[in-house]
Amino acid sequence: MSAPLPLPVPGDAPLVIGAHSFSSRLFTGTGKYASHEQMRDAVQASACEVVTLAVRRVDITGAAGSLLDFLDLDAITLLPNTAGCFNADDAVRTARLAREALDTDLIKLEVLADQQTLLPEPIETLDACKQLVSDGFTVLAYTSDDPVMARRLEEAGAAAVMPLGAPIGSGLGLLNPRNILTIKRAASVPIIVDAGVGTASHVTSAMELGVDGVLLNTGIAAADDPVLMAAAMKHAWIAGRAAYLAGRMATRDEASPSSPRAGLIEAS
Repeated sequence: MSAPLPLPVPGDAPLVIGAHSFSSRLFTGTGKYASHEQMRDAVQASACEVVTLAVRRVDITGAAGSLLDFLDLDAITLLPNTAGCFNADDAVRTARLAREALDTDLIKLEVLADQQTLLPEPIETLDACKQLVSDGFTVLAYTSDDPVMARRLEEAGAAAVMPLGAPIGSGLGLLNPRNILTIKRAASVPIIVDAGVGTASHVTSAMELGVDGVLLNTGIAAADDPVLMAAAMKHAWIAGRAAYLAGRMATRDEASPSSPRAGLIEAS
């Protein structure tokens, strides 16, 4: 990938994950679009620098018609993921396949518990994380919004931890913002909210908590106008990040006038 773009928020720093550095803090997916062309246009509108793709569900061989033909790989970093895996062995095998096919050390580790809830399987996720870190991968680990599990994954060597905002594809937004905040405050690696984001305000709310990034797919791809929604998501993360860095005002239980009375001449 080329050098990071100029930082969108004044006074910010690049997002650093392992040996990789990014200016955008928005990560997008490649699934559920009506066409590869629509996916390409949405990715461009989002101004993201990292795009995730499911190794088990797409052709990553570079054959004609592959979605890779529709991505600017000079500007985009590919983040293969292990979606569709339900145990550590399958996840590790899929990650190794992705590394060989795409020549990248990055992997989004996703091990799910069952087909119905699509919630992370904690024991298998932790096992796979340890194996992949030992194997030289830069692991971005998808997990529940459990602060203890997030800590365990960081201790296992994850380069970033990705707690869910809500169940995959639900569009419900951040169901437990206090948990996300607890995870962020305790972490020394980047925290990227992943899953459940449905609209731009969800992205802004997550970024205002101080998380390091947001990954979403369905919130863009399932919109009536995915390209316009992608542009909205771009502005949303920038607004939320700027608000976090600016430092919000303290809340009060009582009203406070915008114009102070000190120094005013009282009418007789």
